[in-house]
Amino acid sequence: MTEPRGDETIELLQALIRNECVNEGTEESGQEIRNADLLTDYLEGAGLDVERYHAAPGRTSLVARIEGSDPDAPSLCLNGHTDVVPVSPEGWREDPFGAEIIDGEVWGRGAVDMLNLTATMAVVTRHLAETGWKPRGDLVFFAVADEESGSAYGARWMRDHHPDVIRTDYVLTENGGLHNGASDAPAISMTVGEKGVAWRRLRVRGLPGHGSMPFRTDNALVKAAAIVQRLADYRPPARFHDFWRPQVEAMDLAPEMKQVLLDDAAIDEALGAMPSRPAASHLHACSHTTFSPNVAVGQTKTNVIPDIVDIDVDVRTLPGEGAEEVEAHLRAALGDLYDDVETTALINDESSVSQPNTPLWDVMQRAANRPFPAARLLPLISPGFTDARVHRELGAICYGAGLLSPSVSPAEFGSRFHGHNERIDVESLHLTTRFYHDVVTELLG
Repeated sequence: MTEPRGDETIELLQALIRNECVNEGTEESGQEIRNADLLTDYLEGAGLDVERYHAAPGRTSLVARIEGSDPDAPSLCLNGHTDVVPVSPEGWREDPFGAEIIDGEVWGRGAVDMLNLTATMAVVTRHLAETGWKPRGDLVFFAVADEESGSAYGARWMRDHHPDVIRTDYVLTENGGLHNGASDAPAISMTVGEKGVAWRRLRVRGLPGHGSMPFRTDNALVKAAAIVQRLADYRPPARFHDFWRPQVEAMDLAPEMKQVLLDDAAIDEALGAMPSRPAASHLHACSHTTFSPNVAVGQTKTNVIPDIVDIDVDVRTLPGEGAEEVEAHLRAALGDLYDDVETTALINDESSVSQPNTPLWDVMQRAANRPFPAARLLPLISPGFTDARVHRELGAICYGAGLLSPSVSPAEFGSRFHGHNERIDVESLHLTTRFYHDVVTELLG
């Protein structure tokens, strides 16, 4: 069987980036219909039937399916989201929506999160349809809206309204394929689970007044500032899940450093002294519950003392933690200020994991070994959330998978998520295209 062209993945990725489907968290943002239109034309050109689903105006997802011949054979969904997070253009070296190839890399918002994989999935699906490939089990390509803001207009909406359309035995989505370990024990990480996401809105109340007379007033913004500082200073203890030790043992580090990273009493000091900030940030997120106050909204008139300020906090929980544990963390972080806030749960999804002892994992191992014969797959839990959590609720086994160039370090790659100068190298796009093709055809063929 012929293989799809990596060059086609590059071209499709560039077009997806240029559509600027920026998701700011509001119902009217995202407008993923632009990428849905692009992908519909691309897939229907190969004779595929495409169904489109509109959760709200402009918030469009699509599903293309290649029917299997055996209803008892395993089915696979390729889940790729089509929205991207906002940008601050002044911080970029290049046009964040230009999608230009510069020094062998495609630059643009979404290049790593996750339009690269969405393009790969579409190219593989189209190629298999064009070549007349007949799988035993169903192949579903799900190009989904609103992953970046919690999935309310995407995977969650589909789960609530059309669950059978996206229900499969297996799901591949973001993110995996980074190289780890020493040269004599190489490993390639794939994501088997993710931390929980427990976004909270903390409302702080005060009394309004005239800005010219601030003495002895009850300014909600001043109290909110103190609350934000306490959240920033809060240091919950490390807690190690089942996949932490294998992750540390696979790193190319001195034995003494590995020992420190496996010591819950010593890890924080070691991460604080680590020269690489991106590496320290990632390792901290993998081993701690985290709190990041990212949005504050209140009075917008300079001469009015605000009486209400809302603080939105991005909370990411470790396996085994739920709403009660989040509340206990907030109480510990805020101390005597805890009673001054009203807490609202915006998202409350606990950590979810799929074990790596499945036929799909074995197929992924063989596909990765074609270009990298000595590498073993390393299961990791991601600090970020994906739509995998929604598919797991529907009973699927889900992995985050890709295959990147060994030249891309995990720390550098991780810093490009939601940051300035996001980009992906073309070698990784070629590797991932072949990887997805090999996995799909072996699992379903």
